[in-house]
Amino acid sequence: MHFRYQAYKRYTTNRINALGVVTSFKNPANCVRNYAEQKGLILHRWPVTPEACEGYDLGVVVSFGHLIPEKIIKAFPSGMINVHASLLPRWRGAAPIIYAIMHGDKQTGVSIMKIEPKHFDVGDILAQREVAIRDDILMPELHTQLAQEGADLLVNTLQHFPNSVKTAVKQNNELATFAPKIIPSITKVNWTEIKAEQLYRRFRALFGFKHLNTRFQDKNVQLIDIQLPESQIIPAFLANKSCGAFLYDRHRRCLLVRCSGLTLIEVHQLRVEGKKAMTAVEFNNGFIKQSNSSSKELLFTSK
Repeated sequence: MHFRYQAYKRYTTNRINALGVVTSFKNPANCVRNYAEQKGLILHRWPVTPEACEGYDLGVVVSFGHLIPEKIIKAFPSGMINVHASLLPRWRGAAPIIYAIMHGDKQTGVSIMKIEPKHFDVGDILAQREVAIRDDILMPELHTQLAQEGADLLVNTLQHFPNSVKTAVKQNNELATFAPKIIPSITKVNWTEIKAEQLYRRFRALFGFKHLNTRFQDKNVQLIDIQLPESQIIPAFLANKSCGAFLYDRHRRCLLVRCSGLTLIEVHQLRVEGKKAMTAVEFNNGFIKQSNSSSKELLFTSK
């Protein structure tokens, strides 16, 4: 579902007679364009004109990232529908999967909705399907699950399209939450404000997309692999230290970092500015032992 495309379908009952694909023609070619070329599908360059839509009954949009002009929506006799990776009206916007994990949702899903002009993700719901969110799931895995569920639900909706339109349900705007585009500041760790569980959720939500960032001795540090420890008992060494203080745990072979609310996070892999990614063991040998010999405080900071 991360593919940005717009597809037009001309169909009769339970059968698609023609399929055209609208996508960007920027180089290098995206996955949708490559697939369409391999399968000999008709390709249209975005933006398109209403004339290009003639002969097609329905427009389908999946993670396209552009507001569709009203004249394009109206060019299709059956309008346009969108496959959205959340249980609307929860998490309207560009990053629903990330926000669902980051906010600790126990379930999410996919929605098939009608596209309305001038607004994102507000149209009537034609179909929905729920998907559970495991406590340890990483964003790419959930992304793949939702992509498959969304594809299956889309096919089912198209097979029963007249009835799906007839039974469509309006969204309750009072229940709407929003998942805007991810901005760089969300990757910055403020140790004094974030608890370990919140930090772990953010790590899982951004995994494969962006790394969490902190600072150590005036250098940027990317947190590549972090985990929640089995025990949240604060070691005596960290009990009176500032948030962001850490030590090397020889038994777990990781860094234990103090977060807000007397909570702990484990750092197993990281990348220091100017260096290759390294394990906590390598960080201990290359940085912590050196810092101990120079009496420097072991502290991750926000700035």
